[in-house]
Amino acid sequence: MKERLDVLLVKRNLVGSREKAKAVIMSGNVFVDGQREDKAGTTFSDEVQIEIKGHTLPYVSRGGLKLEKALANFDVTVDGKVCTDVGSSTGGFTDCMLQNGAVKVFAIDVGRGQLDWKLRQDPRVVCMEKTNIRYVTPEDIGEPIAFSSIDVSFISLTKVLEPIRNYLTPDGEIVALIKPQFEAGREKVGKKGVVREKSTHREVIEKVAQYAQSIGFEIKNIDFSPIRGPEGNIEYLIHLKKHGAGMAPEISDEMKQELEKVTDRAFETLAHEKGAALPS
Repeated sequence: MKERLDVLLVKRNLVGSREKAKAVIMSGNVFVDGQREDKAGTTFSDEVQIEIKGHTLPYVSRGGLKLEKALANFDVTVDGKVCTDVGSSTGGFTDCMLQNGAVKVFAIDVGRGQLDWKLRQDPRVVCMEKTNIRYVTPEDIGEPIAFSSIDVSFISLTKVLEPIRNYLTPDGEIVALIKPQFEAGREKVGKKGVVREKSTHREVIEKVAQYAQSIGFEIKNIDFSPIRGPEGNIEYLIHLKKHGAGMAPEISDEMKQELEKVTDRAFETLAHEKGAALPS
C-alpha cells in the first residue's frame, strides 16, 4: 500500500508531526531512494528508503522561519517578554519566540487541536484555541503584553490590529504577516488565490500601513517573508510599535519609496523559485 510522503516521515519518527514533515519536504532536504522529493502529497510504498539531509527545521513548523527573519533583521526582541501569537496554528511563531527568550506566550487561534504537542506541554505556553482575536479584551489576557506576532488568514489585518493594540503595553510591538491574497479586492486576486501584480502588492501594504498609523502605531520596518504562502503568494513582514496618539493616516513619501523597494526585492529574489506568484 502506498502512503503520502509526509505520513511516512511521521510513521518512521523522522519528524514529530505532519506539519513539520511538510516543511522539511518543501525545504528540499528529503530524499527517497536517493532522489530529492519536494512534494508532501507524493505517495510511496512502505519499502522505500527515506533520508533527511542537511539542516532540519528548528521549529515545529516553517512559520517560525518567518519570525526568525524579523527578529534577525528588525530592531525588535522578545527576550524576557510576555507575548501573544495571533493565528498560532501549529505554533511555529510561538516556538521561535520561546527559543529567543520569551518568558510566556499566549497562543491564540480560532481553530482547535492545531498547536503542536511539544508546545501544549510547555508551561510557558497558554493555549487559547477556539478564540477569535477580534473579541479578545485585555481582561481575557490578564497581563500586559509587550510583543505580538500576527499570522492570520481569510481576514484583513485591519480587522485584528485594534484589539491587539488594546492589550499591548504603551511601548508594545507587533510583527505581522501581510498576505496580499487576504487584503486585496476580489477582482485583484487570480486563480487559486494568487496575487500576481506587483502594483497590487504595493497597494495592500500601503493600505495596512496607513491603517496601522491611523490607530496609533509607528511603522518601524518592512521586509518580505522568506517563505511564500499557499500557491506561491509572496507575503510581507511589517514591524509596528505602539505610539499612543493616532498618527497621520497618510504614510510618508519616504515610506512609500521603501515599500516599492521591498516589493521589488521580493519579486526579484523569489522570481525563480518554483511556483512563485509572479507575472508570466
